[in-house]
Amino acid sequence: MSNDETFAAAYREHYWAVSRYVARRLDGRSSDVEEVVAEVFTVAWRRRSDLPPSPLPWLYGVARHCLANAVRGYGRRRRLLDRIGNDESAHGRQVVDSPDSVSPGDWVHEALARLSPADQEVLRLTAWEELGVDEVAVALGCGTRAAAMRLHRARRRLRAEIDRMDITVAGGTASPRRDTPKEHGHG
Repeated sequence: MSNDETFAAAYREHYWAVSRYVARRLDGRSSDVEEVVAEVFTVAWRRRSDLPPSPLPWLYGVARHCLANAVRGYGRRRRLLDRIGNDESAHGRQVVDSPDSVSPGDWVHEALARLSPADQEVLRLTAWEELGVDEVAVALGCGTRAAAMRLHRARRRLRAEIDRMDITVAGGTASPRRDTPKEHGHG
């Protein structure tokens, strides 16, 4: 197969997996998702001669870099909007969640959010993207042993955060106890 055919096959086979990967990390900002996914495949097209036989973990690695660039850009735009006073609070459009808006299992996402971005990513690659340690290593650009160690440490830190949250079970669902202040350390 030529490099062009290899790219076309990777695009057809993995477009939706890469889209889901990006969407999960951008919390549903669909217009931004399309932009980042387009950038991922633009990079893949330019580097189509580098595509490995199993390109998905490699594409996830490219997506990680594209997401980092996008997030930096969003941060710059947000700071600019804050400086010029064009944010929601300046126009009285603040949204407040109701007490019953918390869905079951939100505590897992809360514990995950307390981890470092590197820990979050290795856990998401294994849980959300269902990658094995060898594939995680490709996506992170490190060796298999390093990926296994990162995963082990991230799982240990997540468990510590869950323990620190003091989860209680009431009515068959688990939720964090809200009567004590929580620390937001990154272990």
